[in-house]
Amino acid sequence: MSGSIGLDLGNASSVIAIARNRGIDVIVNEVSNRSTPSLVGFGPKARALGESAKTQEISNLKNTVGSLKRLLGRQYNDPEVQDESRFIGAPLVEVPGGGVGVKVRYQGNEQVFTATQLVAMYLTKMKQTVQEETKSTVADVVISVPLWHTDAQRRALIDAAHIAGLNPVRIINEVTAAAVSYGVFKTDLTEEPKKVAFVDVGHSSFSVSIASVQKGELKILGSASDRKFGGREIDYALVNHFAQEFKENFKIDIFANPKAFSRVLTAVERLKKVLSANAQAPINIESVMDDKDVRGMLKREEYEELIAPLIARMEPTIKAALDQANISLDDIATVEVIGGTSRIPAVKEKLSEFFNKPLSFTLNQDEAIARGCAFVCAMHSPTMRVRPFKYEDITQYSVDYFWDPVEGEDENELQVFPAGNVLPSTKIVTLYRKEDFSVQAKYTSELPGGVLPWIGQWTIKGVKADGDEPAMVKLRFRADYSGIYTVENAYIAEEQIVEEPVEQSAEENDKEKAKDGETGKVKKVKKIVKKAELSIIHGTTALESSVKEKYIELENQMAMEDKHVADTENRKNALEEYIYDMRGKLDDLYSEFASDEEKSKMHDMLNAAEEWLYDEGEDASKAQYIAKHEELLSVGNIIKGRYLEKQEAERRAKEEEERKVREAAEAERRAREEAAAAAAAAAAAASASASADAAASKESANANDGKEKAEGAVDADGDVTMDEN
Repeated sequence: MSGSIGLDLGNASSVIAIARNRGIDVIVNEVSNRSTPSLVGFGPKARALGESAKTQEISNLKNTVGSLKRLLGRQYNDPEVQDESRFIGAPLVEVPGGGVGVKVRYQGNEQVFTATQLVAMYLTKMKQTVQEETKSTVADVVISVPLWHTDAQRRALIDAAHIAGLNPVRIINEVTAAAVSYGVFKTDLTEEPKKVAFVDVGHSSFSVSIASVQKGELKILGSASDRKFGGREIDYALVNHFAQEFKENFKIDIFANPKAFSRVLTAVERLKKVLSANAQAPINIESVMDDKDVRGMLKREEYEELIAPLIARMEPTIKAALDQANISLDDIATVEVIGGTSRIPAVKEKLSEFFNKPLSFTLNQDEAIARGCAFVCAMHSPTMRVRPFKYEDITQYSVDYFWDPVEGEDENELQVFPAGNVLPSTKIVTLYRKEDFSVQAKYTSELPGGVLPWIGQWTIKGVKADGDEPAMVKLRFRADYSGIYTVENAYIAEEQIVEEPVEQSAEENDKEKAKDGETGKVKKVKKIVKKAELSIIHGTTALESSVKEKYIELENQMAMEDKHVADTENRKNALEEYIYDMRGKLDDLYSEFASDEEKSKMHDMLNAAEEWLYDEGEDASKAQYIAKHEELLSVGNIIKGRYLEKQEAERRAKEEEERKVREAAEAERRAREEAAAAAAAAAAAASASASADAAASKESANANDGKEKAEGAVDADGDVTMDEN
């Protein structure tokens, strides 16, 4: 099992992070990018997911699907879904149950896939990316969603994760995940709470959360979002600008040509980035349509004027978040900004102007959400230890539960979880019933038009009245960490008279004990006692088990087909590479190792293989490519073997020569050392001999000197002369 995984499921691209080795890393994909395009494409043989889908997006526009998370859990007739078709090349269709799907051409046939299936396909790709990097299996994951996602959208994401073979430990709001990242990795936080505004200017939406942050703890106080303001709306405004300009100057209508529109959209995305750092930027597209090249220029002043109405939409969203948090601008200590669109200078200026303070960019704008998700996943892992941290989120919309009324009941609907209610949360409601009944939940009128307000229905089974009196039924309503609503459990309860001991002072208790035959005082009280657990039949927007199993089987089958196609393509490429490589080496590197007859035979085989590869072998099977490659290797390896034998012989000869040189050098070194040692010994001996000779000479000289003195003291007659005093 790999580490704990966090996935920032973005509209344009997604980021994967993993908690491991006492830190959190971002995982790169197959082309070493730290984010992966959120695209799913379909081809005649296999699917293209992520980077490969982006590569062929323009050429395969009608079979490429983006905006995955914005289609998830939505109804086809939702006005926002219909508006989403502006950004999707594949046609949207209605699927059974009223949901949204896409019609694409896949493996030679027109096929329809639901939004849940599409997200599952993309999650499968993300899982494979992690597995290839970690070389281990992946299961537990925390996935982010926009804070405005409803219960239906969150359940659809959970279903998609299950189809992809993942275990979604938790679904977390995007801005909350970024706030967790801030709370965990910000080292200067103290025990004193401070108010922080977290602003996410994303690709397709704009969200703000006001949080109270202190060391080891985070509380979301208020949140708001604009689902229709983001980087892509700015891109679309630029496309409209240049579409009008191209229509006037070049007499073409890019909206009449989806591929032309897509190419212009790609061009303005680049232009937008250039304008973030330059006063003006050009746009040049060759043969955009009707064999016409187009060009244009846009100054930053014109650009900012063009997008000003869009940027102005941030202000009411920020105010709504402040209102829900019940705080003023003066209470905000820090404004932390994330999201790729926040790099636009005009966006930063507007935010700083509204909050009346400099913005903070301490979080990684592209990776903070994924890192926060990974940390939350690690919090729930039994094998990982993380620093203590608590976070508390809130509901975005109010949720009412309602039921069929019975005689004597004043109301049959109750707002159980108001907007801003803390997550997770549990509420217990008491109803009196004589038979089985159902409870439903719905969002209130705070939802935008077209969004499905219905959440689910729960049928309570096993209710039996005690005579003529209805049973007391306790319902436990639950809003969990992931923003999922349910009836967690139900049971029959009854009032019973029970005896409880009366608390007494120590003195009274001693007196009572002194009385023979008397026990402590008790009192009779009414208590609610659980009597019988009731069964619940859940009816929500989540997929039925049979449908989910079918989707899982289909996804596994498509994943196997993708792998087989990829393996086949790799074998084909390996064969083609060998043909060109061997042909070049045969007359160069391997020339002296093959006879003219062998060269001729090998050239004939290579030419035949190349002709086959570009003719009937263009669409051959994996086994055929392997067989053809092995046929060439059977002859080529003989020639290559001779070359390698010579290389090996030369290597050994070189090593032997180097060994001899090393040994000679070593012998020479030892000889020098021995000669030096001998010379030193001789010098020492000579020095010692010289010292001995000098000492002997000195001793002899001293002896002679003493003899001369003695002889000088005797007179001519041999008598000793005595000095007189």
